[in-house]
Amino acid sequence: MEHFSAIISHLLGITKRQTEATLRLLEEGATIPFISRYRKEATGGLDEVQITEIKQQADRLEEIARRKETVIAAIRSQEKLTPELEARIAATWDATELEDIYLPYKPKRRTRAEVARQKGLEPLAVLLRLQREADPVRRASAFLKAGVVETVEEAIKGACDIIAEQVSEDERARQAVRTQYARQAVITASVVKGKEEEASNYRDYFQFSEPLKRCTSHRLLAIRRAEAEGLLKVNIAPADDDACLERLKRLFVRNGPCATYVEQSVEDGYKRLLRPSIETEFASLSKEKSDEEAIRVFTENLRKLLLSAPLGQKRVLAIDPGFRTGCKVVCLDAQGNLLHNENIYPHPPVNKK
Repeated sequence: MEHFSAIISHLLGITKRQTEATLRLLEEGATIPFISRYRKEATGGLDEVQITEIKQQADRLEEIARRKETVIAAIRSQEKLTPELEARIAATWDATELEDIYLPYKPKRRTRAEVARQKGLEPLAVLLRLQREADPVRRASAFLKAGVVETVEEAIKGACDIIAEQVSEDERARQAVRTQYARQAVITASVVKGKEEEASNYRDYFQFSEPLKRCTSHRLLAIRRAEAEGLLKVNIAPADDDACLERLKRLFVRNGPCATYVEQSVEDGYKRLLRPSIETEFASLSKEKSDEEAIRVFTENLRKLLLSAPLGQKRVLAIDPGFRTGCKVVCLDAQGNLLHNENIYPHPPVNKK
């Protein structure tokens, strides 16, 4: 864990020395309450919340490190691991970026693009995507094989399927669509046909639409709960699909006879593969943020409850016993306001009775 200290320090704004000491104590088996209460001199006075954040970040980085090993081993087994690619994988500590790097090398199900590759159409896809070919139909005719690829149209369609998959796996394309989602994604919900009565508790969401970034956590959690119960159909999509497609076309489409095929591939790759993938990503991300917000609200409400006057309108003197660190003495007035606090040392080794 300790080798993550620099990354965690940067992320949380805590000194490297504090982070290293905390990680060392956690590795030794110390619990978070124990560290925050009895090891303040080692951690520089970090509280339970800060120590929990350090542990969560360390666990996340450990998980990414294990995933990196899996990714490198998988790419190496395909004999496609270059020093540059390995360096990129080693440098990233972002789980999303790591998966984007791995996506083109990830073993695939029997997709349309994979079927086209098995028919030997990948070289044609490369030619079309370069968009330098003056007569794509003539070049496509060279890939005809009896019983495998019967027509020029079939050859071009297979090549376009390969290009569509490549577009959906391209890091720049995925980041462009993510940016559009972050700016203008809209969450919509509608009741499942025939479930109107059963879903009466969710009536507010029968015809619901709102920008995702403005959707409050309690609404989002209610919508997702109803979706899990099979009562609502939920969708997250950009407000303007055309804007997404324009950004992608600027990345991939040039001029010439092949441009039309590439443009069709971009549209297909976006609608069939890329948009559903990013929608799933944002659905998961928004649910995670809503969970965190719900926990934060619950924590704050519980904190207020625990800090309310336990005995009503009474003055309180409270003592937290301790030997080496002394007894903490606190005086509260009838409204629960702090009047006075100090440490006393009536026990050994100080014996100030």
